Parts: sequence; structure tokens; C-alpha cells
Amino acid sequence: MTTAEEYYQQGNAYRKQERWQDAINCYLQAIELDADSPAVEAKRMLDDILAFYHKDTYNP
Repeated sequence: MTTAEEYYQQGNAYRKQERWQDAINCYLQAIELDADSPAVEAKRMLDDILAFYHKDTYNP
């Protein structure tokens, strides 16, 4: 059985490889097992990064 910490660490590894969806899935698994996991903050930060929109980047 995989622990919340293992899911969190795997999510971090995926994040470093820019495999965003895999990272989010691992963070969600970690949060499901432990609501106080550091994956909560990691997922929030990843959501913020992926939701970032800079209008000048898209409208040069």
C-alpha cells in the first residue's frame, strides 16, 4: 500500500519533470489518504502556476 508521503514525493518527481497531470493525480491521492499532507499546499501552488495568465505573453 502506498502512503500519503510516497504519493507526495512521487508528485514532486512528476512536477520536476513537468508532468503536471501526473503530479496533480499523485497530490490528490496523498490528500485523500491524509488531509494534512504537504500535498495540499503543493497542489494549490501547482494549480496557481497552471492557472497563470499573462495577457502580454499572448498578445505581443
